[in-house]
Amino acid sequence: MVAHSPSRIHGMAGGEAQPHPAPDADPWHLPYLRLGAHLQSQGDGQGARFAVWAPNARSLAVVGDFNGWQPQRMQRAGDGSGQWEAFVPGASAGQCYKFRVEGADGSFTDKADPLAFCAEEAPRTASRLCSLDYDWNDGDWMAGRAAHQALDAPMSIYEVHLGSWERNEDRTPLNYRELGRRLAAHCQAMGFTHVELMPVAEHPFYGSWGYQITGYYAPTARHGSPQDLMALVDTLHQHGIGVLLDWVPSHFPSDEHGLARFDGTHLYEHADPRQGFHPQWNSLVFNYGRSEVRDFLIGNALFWLDKYHFDGLRVDAVASMLYLDYARKPGQWKPNAHGGHENLEAVEFLRQLNTAVYRAFPDVHMIAEESTAWPGVTRPVHEGGLGFGLKWNMGWMNDTLRYVSRDSVHRKWHEGELRFSVHYAFNENFLLPLSHDEVVYGKGSLLGRQPGDDWQRFAGLRATYGYMWAHPGKKLLFMGGEFAQSREWHHERVLDWHLMVQELHGGVRRWVADLNRVYTATPALWQDDFSSAGFDWAPVAQGEPTVLAFLRRARDPQAEGALLLAVCNFTPRPLTQWHVGVPVPGLWTEVLNSDAADYGGSGMGNLGGVQAQFVECGGQPFRLEITVPPLAVVWFVAPAPGAVEAAATVALAAEPEPEAPLHARAVAEPAAPSVDTESLPINHPSTGHRSTPS
Repeated sequence: MVAHSPSRIHGMAGGEAQPHPAPDADPWHLPYLRLGAHLQSQGDGQGARFAVWAPNARSLAVVGDFNGWQPQRMQRAGDGSGQWEAFVPGASAGQCYKFRVEGADGSFTDKADPLAFCAEEAPRTASRLCSLDYDWNDGDWMAGRAAHQALDAPMSIYEVHLGSWERNEDRTPLNYRELGRRLAAHCQAMGFTHVELMPVAEHPFYGSWGYQITGYYAPTARHGSPQDLMALVDTLHQHGIGVLLDWVPSHFPSDEHGLARFDGTHLYEHADPRQGFHPQWNSLVFNYGRSEVRDFLIGNALFWLDKYHFDGLRVDAVASMLYLDYARKPGQWKPNAHGGHENLEAVEFLRQLNTAVYRAFPDVHMIAEESTAWPGVTRPVHEGGLGFGLKWNMGWMNDTLRYVSRDSVHRKWHEGELRFSVHYAFNENFLLPLSHDEVVYGKGSLLGRQPGDDWQRFAGLRATYGYMWAHPGKKLLFMGGEFAQSREWHHERVLDWHLMVQELHGGVRRWVADLNRVYTATPALWQDDFSSAGFDWAPVAQGEPTVLAFLRRARDPQAEGALLLAVCNFTPRPLTQWHVGVPVPGLWTEVLNSDAADYGGSGMGNLGGVQAQFVECGGQPFRLEITVPPLAVVWFVAPAPGAVEAAATVALAAEPEPEAPLHARAVAEPAAPSVDTESLPINHPSTGHRSTPS
């Protein structure tokens, strides 16, 4: 586990300006402080200092609005660094520029600045001079970020593609500032703790969703200026919401104005296409063996965390970095020095990256999107791991979606698809994703994967979410999933927000909001996510492979909400007089039921709670007799420790009644516990049993 500890406060605290020092990092990991374009004074005048790394270029010049696009020669630095420099008097913010590079082969190419802080809006490709000055007002968030982002804190992430989340009425993109205001309101209403933005660095091809980057240090101009993006992060922070950035250090496009063959040679990419070209994405692969390339990328990670106050990076396509033969056929890849398929240079880069990031910002998250069984992704570097803080659990995602896509009559033969995840759930610090990749390219929407009629599909989706939120691991849901978007996602159209007013779609929205509300208030669901001590299967008297029952435990057994029972029924039939063994006596409160009428369900329930009986069940000393609605998930929270002690005293004094035979229990009417229905949770309108919809 990567430890999190408090960091320095950047920006504003309590409305008073604070100094904004450079991160605690080695100078070579901060190339953005010396390379790129910096507005500054020189002598009596204002201008801009330009610097770029191009060691193999014959000559370099800067061209732009400030000199009529006539070349102004740059001077090669005399320190052997391969950098070129020039100061241009009169250059000012907002002006566009490029570097005119005479390559090693004698050809001339106009290149965008690899470290430009701002860029023209696509399809134009020039870099733009700008300042990164901004008065931050998120001091409270930054001061408390370590607690918000600890590994034993709740984390429910809303993944967003800004260009298709919402747009103006005329279909033009919203500005970052307006997006920030709307996202803050929506996430607060829905109870998400974090937003994860799909890549916002400048990318020429909109259809790449931001994953084919040419301007690694420039936010896309489609939504405004750097200060506008800072305002988005600032607004979310002021509403108590963390902001993560999807980051792409694995590959880049071959656009002429970008990094490809920057100085007439393969500078940022490998020259050997078996190492430098990625056939799956038709893109170029960074040369991680070159120190300047590693510094460029590590500096870029620190840049977004430093200048934009992002709270973490989701590192894209880590598996493609780790394996030389990833998505390649025989003959398309080159083994490492030991004859293996591991990319040893990429492994070293990732370790250096995470070491540098956590040294500078110990309270952020570094999250690996890694789909293989590579060991120790979230183990510390000094223990031989890669040093990430969290890892996407792709196995859980694939198995779960495969299972819930099956017709209910076939699910009993595939119980392992749900249970298997627990066998490895604590090998890494896992995050459970239902991401954008699962609702594109013909896969359909999450709702569309559920079998059956409309009622069953919506019930099945609610059950899937209820199972996910109770399962060990942090959570991530792609936009539209919170109200059961019907259509497959497409980047050229906005979400179908009108669906939220429809009964079943609105029910899913209320269900997700209540999941987040109860989740964040219940330590059992997040305080011990990465240890087997926080999870136990709950014994069930009646064997049924399509019903899962498990306990979640908080690290502090005395905390309110320290023990939770989740029962998941993936069959379309109701289960009555269902016996589950539990470790403590007293009234187990039914805090959530996905079949409640308010969510679009049939209204079956347990009258707000069930009294534990002093009857042994599956090795547990007490037993609950519950009703589990069809295609539903029900959560019960154990009584508080004081109530447990009182209930245990009463239970031990009582003589337990003999247990009825199984055949008798199968037909007996369940006894209604004595519960004050006036005090039921407001989110749970279920007060009894109703017939199941056909």
